[in-house]
Amino acid sequence: MQKTLIWDIPTRLFHWLIVASLLAQYATVEWLENKVQWHFYIGYFTLFLVVFRLLWGIVGTQHAKFSSFVTGPKAVLNYVKTLFSRHSEPAVGHNPLGGWFVIVMLVLVAIQAISGLFMTDDIFLDGPYRQLANEDTLALMNSLHHFAFDVLLYVIALHIGAVVFYSVYKKQKLVPAMVHGKKMSKTAGIADSRLLRALIVALICAAVVYVAIEVYPPTPQVDEYYY
Repeated sequence: MQKTLIWDIPTRLFHWLIVASLLAQYATVEWLENKVQWHFYIGYFTLFLVVFRLLWGIVGTQHAKFSSFVTGPKAVLNYVKTLFSRHSEPAVGHNPLGGWFVIVMLVLVAIQAISGLFMTDDIFLDGPYRQLANEDTLALMNSLHHFAFDVLLYVIALHIGAVVFYSVYKKQKLVPAMVHGKKMSKTAGIADSRLLRALIVALICAAVVYVAIEVYPPTPQVDEYYY
């Protein structure tokens, strides 16, 4: 068993940037005053991150691909049976249970980011798609935005608890691997991080989000007053 590169640089960057963006989203609403505009901007960046991860999960390196860690219920059940074994074989990438955990988090963050496009601060700022929605849709998006965030808090707490559990109980250090990208493994890791491919994917995602935010939505109507 030797240390080998498992997590590519784009996957590691996504992980820590999504952590930073969620913290910033929370801070701009709960802790800082008059920072709602930044809440919108960070929300757009979060949407970019989600779109990037979805594409990178298809064209990225071996262990970043969804096909490598999204498994069927049988594999998840078999893994759960070994969960409390201190001597169970560590997963090379995401384990079957953790793989579905990634999907749940991506879905929740995506719901938050998309529903945020319909939000308003009730004073000056409206999301770019608010003009397109009727009252029922706006009510639904408002509920989804807050519900997804509440659930996300529990999921994040569970994620932190899982990291501590693996570190203390199973003696498997997960956080360092997400910093330097290397894990102890019997199998060969990845050769490199495919940075050029990641850059192309990032540019495509940035273009998609830009069009979705700045080009497609209607221009907000401004009432004109004549004196």
